[in-house]
Amino acid sequence: MGTRADAVAATRERIARAALRLLLAQPYEDITLADIATGAGVSHQTVLNHYESKEGAASAAIELLGSEIEGLRTSVRHGDPEHAVEVLVEQYERSGDLNIRWAMSAERLGRLAAILDQARAAHRAWLEEVFAPHLPTVPADRLRGLNALHAATDVYTWKLLRRDLRLSRPETTRTMTALVRGVLIRDVPDS
Repeated sequence: MGTRADAVAATRERIARAALRLLLAQPYEDITLADIATGAGVSHQTVLNHYESKEGAASAAIELLGSEIEGLRTSVRHGDPEHAVEVLVEQYERSGDLNIRWAMSAERLGRLAAILDQARAAHRAWLEEVFAPHLPTVPADRLRGLNALHAATDVYTWKLLRRDLRLSRPETTRTMTALVRGVLIRDVPDS
């Protein structure tokens, strides 16, 4: 039984990874079940058997990506703006174009659009955790600071710098770090 379960799990992962490769390269709307099947080396029916639809395979692909992102983000040294931005830029270099395409077509994604809200909430929670000692304690000021951090570290900011203004990766990192530093409280009392 274990061998069969392992084979099923391996096939599911191969399909999800094929869907992820496609999502990283092109818009969701342009991807077909046949493309996913070909990329995974399985039949169209096998994709349907495992995920029921293109939406299901895409959801599994985004879940894989989410795990990779979480792995990157847990490596961040808390309170270290340079390191936090380096990790974010690494993430955006890998999947930023997908994030932008996904956000731009949210109204056409159906139930998959909820993933965007989850990602935004996760990003915000990560910002609050990583920069907690450098944020104001007054609730209104803290909220304003979190909003500014969110804007400074959002994938749209990366897109503006990397894609629209054509800055190098190091210059993008420096610029985003400067934005983050501009938000943070400079003098944090020692605990």
